[in-house]
Amino acid sequence: MDEAAPHAPSLPAAWPPVAVPGRPATPEPTPEPDPVPPSEGEQALSDLRAQFRRYVVLPSEDALTAVTLWVAATHLQTAWQHAPRLAVVGPAKRCGKSRLLDVVTETVHDPLITVNASAAAVFRSITENPPTLLVDEADTLFGSAKVAEKNEEMRGLLNAGHQRNRPTLRVSGPNHEVSKFPTFAMAALAGIGDLPDTIMDRSVVIRMRRRGPGEKVAEFRTMRDTPALHAVRDRLVAWLGPLHTTALDLTPAMPVEDRAADTWQPLVAVADLAGGRWPEAARAACLAMTKHEAEQDQDNSALNLRLLADIRRAFAAEGNPGLLRTGRLLGILNEDTESPWPEYKDKGLTARGLQLLLKDYGISAASHRFPDGLQARGFAREQFADAWARYCPEPAAPATALAAEPLLLPVPAPGA
Repeated sequence: MDEAAPHAPSLPAAWPPVAVPGRPATPEPTPEPDPVPPSEGEQALSDLRAQFRRYVVLPSEDALTAVTLWVAATHLQTAWQHAPRLAVVGPAKRCGKSRLLDVVTETVHDPLITVNASAAAVFRSITENPPTLLVDEADTLFGSAKVAEKNEEMRGLLNAGHQRNRPTLRVSGPNHEVSKFPTFAMAALAGIGDLPDTIMDRSVVIRMRRRGPGEKVAEFRTMRDTPALHAVRDRLVAWLGPLHTTALDLTPAMPVEDRAADTWQPLVAVADLAGGRWPEAARAACLAMTKHEAEQDQDNSALNLRLLADIRRAFAAEGNPGLLRTGRLLGILNEDTESPWPEYKDKGLTARGLQLLLKDYGISAASHRFPDGLQARGFAREQFADAWARYCPEPAAPATALAAEPLLLPVPAPGA
């Protein structure tokens, strides 16, 4: 046996890697690029978004994105063709509607609070550089037929002001001269229940809800918290002010069409100006929220059709009389626990709710003299005949099977 070597053999020297024919060379690791700092617009929008999150629990991340972009868009109102409304609605009190409007008020362009203001005062306050109209408790303006009728001028102003070049005409002065007053201005409205359809159709709709047990927000104190909100607002102004000409020429690609595109275009344009993640977030919010509102419209349409069918059953239950009192009709509808009417709004279906649901069909209650000699408000069965035939016709009765007559066979001749 050979004697062991006194020393271990030395390891071969390490050499830089060399290319081997037929085998790919190992690439040098690529250093991670330095993170790109957010642009001025990205940071301003993110800070505004954080302020909303601090004080309000919004129903979704899409809603938070939409509110943030809507507020920013007010600072470029004169660049837009359309002035979207922000409809902040909820089913009951204490859903955070007023708190959201508080934060909006301190961050929008030139806020004009219109509580108890007349329509005449409002449209005389709108100039070529319009303020942002803010209406809290909007349900007090449109919540009943009588009140809505008194505020029809305000509703007309809010509808017309959604688009440029829709002035209102008024006769004024000792010479009774016709004057044009601009109506174009962005507006935020908060209230219980949906606003009139014509306003909702022109709005970015935020459907608020009460906070859950684990949802917490900071208390909002005007004197303490307003300076921070104003600082964010001033940064929005500094960022967006120089971009006015750029915004005028923007035609952003929209994921929706028609009036929804008109309403959301300023928000998407602001997102495109900011860059970063905002363009994608804006279009995602646009798609999700407009789809939700379209589904709401479909649900309302289905509810109207259900009402027509249930009224037909109510008449049938009473023996199909020519007239039916409103009170009796409501009683039959609200007693049907399998229907949505007992839980419709807070007190079930009321005469006012019935009138609103039937309005689109041109049907309304009227004073009638009933067979017992009393005069009361109610409906004539013939009022519904056209709507029943058009929207919920009764299924055709199955064909009556004819009784089989005995088959007369010839009697065979004897012996056949």
